[in-house]
Amino acid sequence: MEAGSWKEIDMQSDLRRMLEDYYEAWSSHDMDRIASFFTDDCLYDDVPMSSCQHGKEELKTSWSQFFTTCPDFRVEPKAIFGGGEWACSEWVMTGTQSGDWPGMPATGKRFSIVGASIIELSEGRIRRNADYWDMVSLLTQLGFMPDAPEQ
Repeated sequence: MEAGSWKEIDMQSDLRRMLEDYYEAWSSHDMDRIASFFTDDCLYDDVPMSSCQHGKEELKTSWSQFFTTCPDFRVEPKAIFGGGEWACSEWVMTGTQSGDWPGMPATGKRFSIVGASIIELSEGRIRRNADYWDMVSLLTQLGFMPDAPEQ
């Protein structure tokens, strides 16, 4: 194995450890800890919700409100990979919609949704995070859409 290969393995290990800590921070709902993973000028893009936060303060405000309406929210990484300035992950987010969301009154129902993140890094911090997940599954699980008919 070439010397450069060992460095790539170490980088992968460090990246994996960082992102595992990042997702654990989300599950803890500690907004200061979550924000510590981001650059000051970060961009957090929740694509299915058409929601984008610019900078740590917007991120903290938006997600603090979400955590009050979904107090048992958790995110569990299933796959993490990347290198250089880019990382990707697949995860499962779970929780209970205990409070109202925009256009969605509280249902008290649980959800479990698979999603993925594309992450751009800058100097060891997250500069941009774009989340992609299945809105139809969320709406169906919360009762806002009917289940698909069986075939």
